[in-house]
Amino acid sequence: MSATAAAAMSAPHGSRPSVLYVSTELDTWETSTPEPDQDEICEACGYRRLDPDYYAWLRHRMTVAQQFRRSGRLSVEQYQLWRTRFNGVHAWALARFGEGVLVAAVEALDPKSYQAPRVQDWEPRSQSEQAPARAHLFPADGDWPFTEPVSPEAVAMVDAIRDQALALGWSEAALYQNRGRYRFPVGGDYGLVCFVHADARIREVTERYIEIVNPRGSRLRHYNRDLPQPWLRCPQLGDMPASPDISPPLPVCNPQENE
Repeated sequence: MSATAAAAMSAPHGSRPSVLYVSTELDTWETSTPEPDQDEICEACGYRRLDPDYYAWLRHRMTVAQQFRRSGRLSVEQYQLWRTRFNGVHAWALARFGEGVLVAAVEALDPKSYQAPRVQDWEPRSQSEQAPARAHLFPADGDWPFTEPVSPEAVAMVDAIRDQALALGWSEAALYQNRGRYRFPVGGDYGLVCFVHADARIREVTERYIEIVNPRGSRLRHYNRDLPQPWLRCPQLGDMPASPDISPPLPVCNPQENE
C-alpha cells in the first residue's frame, strides 16, 4: 500500500480528509484544503479530483494501454511507468471509497461519454509552445534499420477500420507497422498506415485486401501479407538464398486501374 493510501486510512476521526488530484498521465498531488470549485487545473495535462467515476475512467485507460503494450504500440518502459502510478492511485481510491463502490463505478462506466479532464481554454499556449505529437512507432521495441514517418491523420484512418480488419484476420502489424528491414516500401514489413495519405480514404476492407482511394480516383490495394495471394510469385524472404545479388521482395501494395 502506498504512503498516500496509508495516511488516508490512519487519519484521525473527525479530521478533514485529504483529496487526491490525478492527471490523465497519472501524476498526482494531494491536499486537505481544496478550493470548493477546484476540478480542472491549468497544466500541460489536466488534473481532476479523484472520485469513483474518474477512477473507473483511469482504469479503462490502463486496460487500453495494456492492449497497446501487447500489440507493440506502446513501449514497455512507458507502460510500466503508468502501471506503477496507477497502482498508487488504486490503493488510495480503495482506502477512501471501498471496493464495492469502485467495482460499481467500473461496471457503469461508458468511456465514450465520459468527459475527461482538459487544459483550461482561458490560458492557451502559443503555436510555438504546443507539445510535439509523439511519433508513431510500430513495433515500439526492437532494432529496425528504417522507419517510415506517418501522419496522425493516417493513424486515425487506420484506427477507424481496425476492429473490422482484425475481425477479418488482419494482424496489428499488417495495419500499423512502419519500421522495417529495408527502406520503404520494399521488404514487405510495412503496414497499411504507411500507404494512407491525409487526402485519401479507405473504401473497402476485405479479408484479402484493403482498398485506398485518392481524391483523383486512383485506387491502391494493400494486401494481407498473412494470406497467400494468387498473383504473388516472389518467394518469401526467409526462403531466399543468402546472396548479395538478391533484391528484397516487392511491397504488398499494388496500384489498381481506375474503373
